[in-house]
This record gives sequence, C-alpha cells and structure tokens, in this order.
Amino acid sequence: MNTQTTHNPIRWGILACGNIAEKFADDLVAHVPDAVVYAAASRDINKAKAFGERYNATKTFGNYQELVDCPEVDVIYIASPHAQHYEHTLLCLEAGKPVLCEKAFAINTGMVSEMILKARDKNLFLMEAIWTRFHPAIAQTLDIVQSGQIGDIIHLTADFGFLATYDENARLFNPSLTGGSLYDIGIYPLFISKLLLGNPKEIKALATLAPTGVDMNTSMTLNYESGATASLFSTFAAQTDSTCTIYGTKGKIFLHGRFHETKGLTLQIEGQEPQFFETERLGHGYSYEIEEVQRCLKASMTESDKLPLQFSLELMELLCEIRSQIGVVYPQEIS
Repeated sequence: MNTQTTHNPIRWGILACGNIAEKFADDLVAHVPDAVVYAAASRDINKAKAFGERYNATKTFGNYQELVDCPEVDVIYIASPHAQHYEHTLLCLEAGKPVLCEKAFAINTGMVSEMILKARDKNLFLMEAIWTRFHPAIAQTLDIVQSGQIGDIIHLTADFGFLATYDENARLFNPSLTGGSLYDIGIYPLFISKLLLGNPKEIKALATLAPTGVDMNTSMTLNYESGATASLFSTFAAQTDSTCTIYGTKGKIFLHGRFHETKGLTLQIEGQEPQFFETERLGHGYSYEIEEVQRCLKASMTESDKLPLQFSLELMELLCEIRSQIGVVYPQEIS
C-alpha cells in the first residue's frame, strides 16, 4: 500500500496546462508560500515547457505518465476537461500520488465511486476542487446561518450564467468533452444549496439543449425535508447576476456576484439596517483550496473534513439525476 509523503515546500505537479491551471498556478505561486509548481505536463510538450517557464517549474513533460512517475512530485492537480477526470485521477492514484481533481469530479456516480475506492485502497488523499467551499465568504455565510441570525432557511436562490459563443467543437458544447452548462457552472448553485440545505428529497429539472445535445440552460427546483426549497439556474445563453440569496425566517443573506468567488455579502435581519461584510479573496481565489489540501497532507489525512468524498459522491448523484430528467447523455456512457 502506498503512503503519501510531503516535503517543505510541497511540490505540486500540474496535469494539463490550460486556463484553469494557469489561474491555479498564479495563486499557488503568489499566495501559498510553502508550495511550488515543481512539474507540469501536457500532451503538447511545447505547452508544458511554456507553462513551466512561466511558473519556474523544475520539470516539464509531454505526457501524463511521466508526470505521475516523477518521484519528487508530492501531489497532483488535475486540470483536464471533465471527461478525462476519471481516467487521470486513476492514473495518478495508481502511481501513488495524492490528487486534487477539478470539478465536475467525473461524468457519473460509477466513475466517482471507483475513484474513491482507489484512493482508499491506496491510502491516498483525494479531493474534488470545489474552490468555493474554502472561500472566506462561504465560511462567514456558514457561521451566520449556524448562529441562527436569519432563523431557519426557507428558500435559496442561486444562478450562474454567461454568454458563450456557440461552437460545436468547443469544450462548453462538445458532448465528448462533457460540455453543457450544468457540469461547467450549474454545479456551483447546486453546491451551495447542498452545502446549506443538504440533500433534497425531491428535485425537478428542465433544460434547453444546444444542437449538440448538451444543456444550454438548466433550471432546477429542489425540495427538502426541512420544508425549505431552492431555485437554481445555469446558462450559456445570457449573462446573469450570478448571485445567491438565502432567505430565513428572521432575515436573509445576499452573496454578491459572482457568488462562488464573491468579495462581499449583505446580511439583512428583519427590522434592522442591512450589514455589508467585505470578505477576503486573494488573487483569483484558488489559494484557499490549495492550503486545505496541504493541511490535509501534512496531517496525513486522506480526505478533507470540510469537503469529504461522500459530499462529492452525493453531488454527482444530483448531477446525474438532473441529466436524466433533462435528457443529456454523454458518449462515454453509451455502450
């Protein structure tokens, strides 16, 4: 059985060198002093070399196998498209490397279950990179809710949308790359509702599909045992406010846009003046999840207690139920 080891600074390997990896590495270098981008890998060696030069990486590779086989790498961040998360996570875990894998964790619950089983079999750390979970604004929101200041949550609304140029071959619209608004951005409204309200007892979803068969817009209504409800929405067809409002029996919390990376929230208690709280967000906002991974690694933990693997599995169950209702099937699932 493999056991994970770490060094100081912790040496990160970056698997896939696209835009999200650049933002992640920007924050790692600027805001996490006990971390370095040690290695980077891309199927295009020139892309890996350019990425490595930008972040002063010690090693660059033109394939992912060489990255996972690199003995000096302590942990790997997977930044490939959703459709490849399952394959790349198993590749890393099999090689004995702890993993932080971008959301959505995989395509379906079967894949996520296999990833979790492999991590546990190898005694290795694994976490879905839902960066929002570790933002100071979310921590403050949880504190306010748990303190009872807004009473019991009655309803939650959250949206995330932007106008994307339609291109059937682009990642956002290509079914082979697990395109669609639900997996790319709808996961954020779904995440915040699950974090605050738990698992729904009932969920209803409607969508408008793009010509490629992935969802352009998805609207979700959720009902909870507590009596609370939630209205969630994602779209590639319009720029939305991308805010979240949590309505309670005594008041409400408004997470300013874009809520998943917000720098501020407003607390409105009935009969009182609104209170605005400015919240920290260093850089792009990825340093907080990096610090969480490193905290767990240094403590020899194999999963985060703030974002446990069971949470990610249940979130994927919700995503799959929504896809079932709206009729989105990915090619990898067709036998």
